[in-house]
Amino acid sequence: SPPLPCPALPGRRCERVMAASKPVEAAGGGGGGGVGLSRWQLALVLGAPILLGAGALYLWGRRAARRGGKGASERKTPEGRASPGPCGGGQPDGPGHEEMSPLDRAQAAKNKGNKYFKAGKYEQAIQCYTEAISLCPPEKNLDLSTFYQNRAAAYEQLQKWTEVAQDCTKAVDLNPKYVKALFRRAKAHEKLDNKKECLEDVTAVCILEAFQNQQSMLLADKVLKLLGKEKAKEKYKNREPLMPSPQFIKSYFSSFTDDIISQPLLKGEKSDEDKDKEGEASEVKENSGYLRAKQYMEEENYDKIISESTKEIEAKGKYVAEALLLRATFYLLIGNANAAKPDLDQVISMEDANVKLRANALIKRGSMYMQQQQPVLSTQDFNMAADIDPQNADVYHHRGQLKILLDQIEEAVEDFDECIRLRPDSALAQAQKCFALYRQAYTGNNPLPVQVAMKGFEDVIKKFPKCAEGYALYAQALTDQQQFGKADEMYDKCIDLEPDNATTYVHKGLLQLQWKQDLDKGLELISKAIEIDNKCDFAYETMGTIEVQRGNLDKAIEMFNKAINLAKSEMEMAHLYSLCDAAYAQTEVAKKYGLKPPTL
Repeated sequence: SPPLPCPALPGRRCERVMAASKPVEAAGGGGGGGVGLSRWQLALVLGAPILLGAGALYLWGRRAARRGGKGASERKTPEGRASPGPCGGGQPDGPGHEEMSPLDRAQAAKNKGNKYFKAGKYEQAIQCYTEAISLCPPEKNLDLSTFYQNRAAAYEQLQKWTEVAQDCTKAVDLNPKYVKALFRRAKAHEKLDNKKECLEDVTAVCILEAFQNQQSMLLADKVLKLLGKEKAKEKYKNREPLMPSPQFIKSYFSSFTDDIISQPLLKGEKSDEDKDKEGEASEVKENSGYLRAKQYMEEENYDKIISESTKEIEAKGKYVAEALLLRATFYLLIGNANAAKPDLDQVISMEDANVKLRANALIKRGSMYMQQQQPVLSTQDFNMAADIDPQNADVYHHRGQLKILLDQIEEAVEDFDECIRLRPDSALAQAQKCFALYRQAYTGNNPLPVQVAMKGFEDVIKKFPKCAEGYALYAQALTDQQQFGKADEMYDKCIDLEPDNATTYVHKGLLQLQWKQDLDKGLELISKAIEIDNKCDFAYETMGTIEVQRGNLDKAIEMFNKAINLAKSEMEMAHLYSLCDAAYAQTEVAKKYGLKPPTL
């Protein structure tokens, strides 16, 4: 997925906004380096939503794809053949059976239990497995572990989850790398709502199976998302609002062309500058909180904007609608959607307000709904914005990005076309249209449209040589096509145009991993991103994921926690907690069973 800035969605590039809502088996669609994202993600962090894009897929995905994976086969049956014979091995019949050893008698009881199990007679099966356990010599660890695991399978059919977990624990104590018992215990822990224990067991299973079984990967994904949501709900409620970096804020506002609140102060709105106070900003003529807030925006003094906007609103001044929209926008930027929504609602309901303000409020509320995984409400707001202000290019630009997220590529292209019709100089819309066409061609596995889309990128960067986004999106497409050298050149162009864009350094760092397997260079570039913008959560998240691959789990957890503290939405925070929990689970599995996935 591209480094597509989704400007109306503060804090995330488009490709990551809906990540947590996508199931693992569907996560590999589109623009991802030629392999499905699910195996790469689960091999990295055991179930994380879409995260890094194409740049690091080689680490696990290509190796896993070459080997081929097992299907989601159920592990319901007990082990051993269901051969006939008495349940009680102590009652042999027929010549020669008097000499049966205790282990042979235990096996006979187990085989009888298997026959009952196959017939759906689970209580009788449990009796036979219990007899097998009592007959088995205590030094026969592997056999005993099988009998406990088989009895757990019968308890599972009766939905006796506590007994399942207990028997699986005995089986694992006897045979610590017993995949069937670990996975069955994981499922029991899931039913008992022991999420942490479930995650540890399924992590061990994933590592033992080399991330080749979809069933265990799906369970890992499921429990990680549940854990992430639980923790994020509590943390987000009590989080301290955090203003993003000036670069992020400027990038956000630059994506709007019809946004009144981001326009510079007009001449009539400020007085002449005092020539004796060189270097000081001009003072606003009117005693208006909104105009002072706008002045602070020009000075990049963003921390004062909400309070000044509030003064305008409370004074019922001339610019109440503008102040409400400006305050809502900064609430969104600091990740306080609950505070932003009433302000946006109020602006939208002001029928006498400037239609540009109302349309902008609808774009921002629609984007907020998309962050909250409410695509129906989001679509309604964008459609309403198009109805009330059909000549507003921003509506089509941002709705086009929404359609990309919803995999409605043809509709996305139509919206970008309308944006371009209204604003032929919109380089961003033209670049994103190219990306939409490329993604459609790439996922359709059709070489000719891919070539046409690639030519489209060339045309865009030729026509708009100052559009950094054009180079960034083209770089992603080139990476997909394994034209790594040219992709690297495109990222360099981005950096020349926007040297303070931390995200570009992260993507260039990931390219070094895929292209040259140069871990040191990759980490150097990602560290540079953090140096440029120490509030770049994407950089911390990416570095954490790479540290997982290197086996530096404590360092990975530290990076994920930094990203969590910078998260701008509850959904984003849940995603980051999933990564952190996955890394922590690996540390626990390493301690308990000595299991670690291969590292770089």
